[in-house]
Amino acid sequence: MANLVLYLVVVLVWGSSWIMIKFQIGVVPAEASIIYRFAIASVLMFAWALFHRLPLRFSLRDHVFIAAQGALIFCINYFLFYHAAAYLTTGLIAVVMSTASIMTMLFTSVLSHRAPAMRALAGAVCGALGIGIIFWPELAGFVSGETSAVGLFLCIGATASFSAGGMIAARNHSTGLSVRGSTAWAMAYGVALMAAFALIQGTDFTFDPRPRYVASLAYLAVMGSMVAFACYFALLARVGAERSSYATVLFPVVALTFSTMFEGYQWAPSAVFGVALTLAGNVLVLFRPPVPDQPVPAHQTGA
Repeated sequence: MANLVLYLVVVLVWGSSWIMIKFQIGVVPAEASIIYRFAIASVLMFAWALFHRLPLRFSLRDHVFIAAQGALIFCINYFLFYHAAAYLTTGLIAVVMSTASIMTMLFTSVLSHRAPAMRALAGAVCGALGIGIIFWPELAGFVSGETSAVGLFLCIGATASFSAGGMIAARNHSTGLSVRGSTAWAMAYGVALMAAFALIQGTDFTFDPRPRYVASLAYLAVMGSMVAFACYFALLARVGAERSSYATVLFPVVALTFSTMFEGYQWAPSAVFGVALTLAGNVLVLFRPPVPDQPVPAHQTGA
């Protein structure tokens, strides 16, 4: 039951957070918005950990892995996604993000030196075909300057970064590190790296005081970052990187609903088929057939 609640929180919050990212694009540079978002979330996470007396002191080796988690998830990942939002509707960004389960499977296979199951390979092919069908018009016209293809490539890079960061997070939690404590530090490292990059490139740290920006920033910092990531990393600690990726299969449905309502996303027949194929591919990758009961030897049954 606890795992189901965690899944539902991640799906509903992350599914709705993509449209909030769209509200962040415009006046404030993406780098500044990311820093504001995760600086707030990190402070709140540290406060939570301190209030509940959770461990916040880790070894230098653990801090290296936590910093890697922060760089991949809270810096590179969102830097690419925020810039992709300038080219794509948030619903389509969420669909590409849903392939995190496929990328996690591929990374796991490479690191373990084991070929993935045929079912998982079939799922990866389905997911790739689905993305290809959705974006084929843009990919076909990429040489003529289709900006949607740029957004697609940014999303693929962001998803790969998220998947790699999730695997490092799973490693961190498997060693017994506090989920909220390590997440607070990871967010702080991500903010520090993003701030260093922003300062080097001369980012203008402006702020948009309009209600739309302030409200979306508050939602993303508290719900989309502190709450959702705490739940997602708790899932990682409970069920592992691959099974926790089930959440990424479902939240595109929520994101596409908001995208249709607020961005006027048009459902062409090819898009419907592509989205269905992508989600089906993720299900194939993540599905684990039940293990049949092993027959009990006769000498153990008393027969």
